[in-house]
Amino acid sequence: MSIFDDLRAGQMINIGNSQYQKEVHGEIDRCNDLCHEINATIPSDRERLVELENKLLHGQIHDGTFFTPPMFIDCGNQVHLGQNVYANHNLTMMSLGTITIDDGVMMGPGVGLFTVNHDPADIRNVTTKEIHIKKNAWLGARVNVAPGVTIGENAIIGTGAVVTKDIPDNAVAVGVPAKVIKYNKVQH
Repeated sequence: MSIFDDLRAGQMINIGNSQYQKEVHGEIDRCNDLCHEINATIPSDRERLVELENKLLHGQIHDGTFFTPPMFIDCGNQVHLGQNVYANHNLTMMSLGTITIDDGVMMGPGVGLFTVNHDPADIRNVTTKEIHIKKNAWLGARVNVAPGVTIGENAIIGTGAVVTKDIPDNAVAVGVPAKVIKYNKVQH
């Protein structure tokens, strides 16, 4: 089993653990290098950006999926993308604990997805919880999503919201912490 599997199973891991250092920091180094290269690429060179984003995210940039640089993704091997996923610039993914983004999701500039937390009794111990953003959800600018959150299908998260709890399908949520203020009628 890998350290990624252990974390996904809910284990707390010390960041000084040699297996953590090898596996996680190896992936972080790979992703940091690729993000640096992506972020230094001329924005109009979309062919090169897609090539680099596919290296970062293991071939998942296709069928309308694209992330606008700059971006910061620490563990590309723990990101699972659907079709037609779009993220505007300054996306930050701390994805050690796994992030799944379904078809048609759109994210505004400055969105942050954070799957990692530290033990307050010893901040060198980390735990992770998966984030799942379901089909056709829309996250406005500077939305932050905490570990363990699921955002429902067709949900809309308002600009600047901090999402600490699951958001149901078709809900509109705003604020800090995000609260559901209404439900949208879904049109097909």
